[in-house]
Formats: sequence, structure tokens, C-alpha cells
Amino acid sequence: MLNQVIGDVLPSAVGVALSPVPIIAVILMLATPKARTTGSAFAAGWVVGLVVVSTIIVTVAGGADEPDSGASTAVSALRVVFGLLFFALAVKQWRSRPRNGAEPTMPPWMATIDSFSAGKCFALGALLSGVNPKNLALTSASAATIAQAGLGGGESAVAVAVFVVIGSLSVAGPVLFYLVAGDRAAKPLASIKEFMADHVAVIMMVIFVVLGADLLGAGYSGLTT
Repeated sequence: MLNQVIGDVLPSAVGVALSPVPIIAVILMLATPKARTTGSAFAAGWVVGLVVVSTIIVTVAGGADEPDSGASTAVSALRVVFGLLFFALAVKQWRSRPRNGAEPTMPPWMATIDSFSAGKCFALGALLSGVNPKNLALTSASAATIAQAGLGGGESAVAVAVFVVIGSLSVAGPVLFYLVAGDRAAKPLASIKEFMADHVAVIMMVIFVVLGADLLGAGYSGLTT
């Protein structure tokens, strides 16, 4: 059962990991004089945000472990809602993509990221992982899936841990790479940042379509069985 649950939450975990704005943000932090402190703080905040939201949802949705319960139906309905929402967001991303060689628009706070303190970076990481609408939806759906499976406390903790680790690879990975490789990490990280910035709308559209289909299919299956 645990392996099945882990398989069910992997698509959402990958969707959380593939978040262009946080990836760009952490790479920008790693290009500042305080890279080791601010980058590590941002990654820690990201992990904490995912852990807190996942733990809360698993605890609140703990009644979903009965297959015929109202909670189980609510979880399936939530998946359908999130799936439709992601399809709508995919359309929005496609329509708002830069055209005719226009530069993609990044959040204004990125221009001042070199002045961020470690505490501010930690808070930003937690907000982008735990409160960002896309990640909140994916984390909530995955945590509800874990709660609905009726696992024991230890197995639920393992499932949450796997989700958090996979969902944190794209943020914690660059930080670990920088800590190990030092200045040698600058060029490959800059290439990743440039690619993400140039294709952020298309990346997000593809992510929304894939995750929307996954959540909609899982929700529909749960409502009809």
C-alpha cells in the first residue's frame, strides 16, 4: 500500500519541484556574496513549508481512510476541482506567454534579491512552497491521498517525506551543488536560470496540463468507484 501511495503522489511532487520562479530565485541567491547563507535559508524554508502544509492536511484529512466515507468523496471531488483549475491555468499561461521576442516578466522582488537577509530568504522559501497556489493545491491533493490510504503513522510519515524530498530537489539541489562545487557551479546554474526565465510560461503550461489530467483522472475514478 505504501508503494502505491508513493506512486500516486509522485506526479504532484514533480509538479512542485518544477516551479520556475523558485528555481530562478535560488540561483539568483547563489550568485550573491551571501550565497551560502541565503541559498541554504531559502532551501530550508522551502522544505519547512512543504512539511508543515503536508502534515496539517494529513492530520485534518485523517478521516479519509474509509473508502466509503464522506471524507473520501470530498478528497476525490477536490482532485477534480484542482484538475479543472490547472487546465484553466494552462490556458491562462498560454495566452499570457511573451510574444514577438518580448522579455518574460519576472516578479519585481527578484531585482532586490541580493539585499535579502537569511531570515527573509527562509520566509520567502516557505511562502513559495507552502502558500503558492499551485504548490498548495498539489501538496493538499497529495497529503489528502496519503491520509485517504489508511496508512499507519510511520508509513504516512515516509510518504510525506518522499513527497517533500522529490518536491525539494529543484530548490535544494542547486544549493547542494553550489556548496560542493563552489564557483564551478556558476556557469551551469546560470544556464538553467536563463532557460527557465526564457520559457517559464511554456513550462508552466505543460506542467498544468499534465497535472490537471492526472488529478482529474484520479478524482473521477474516486467518484465513480
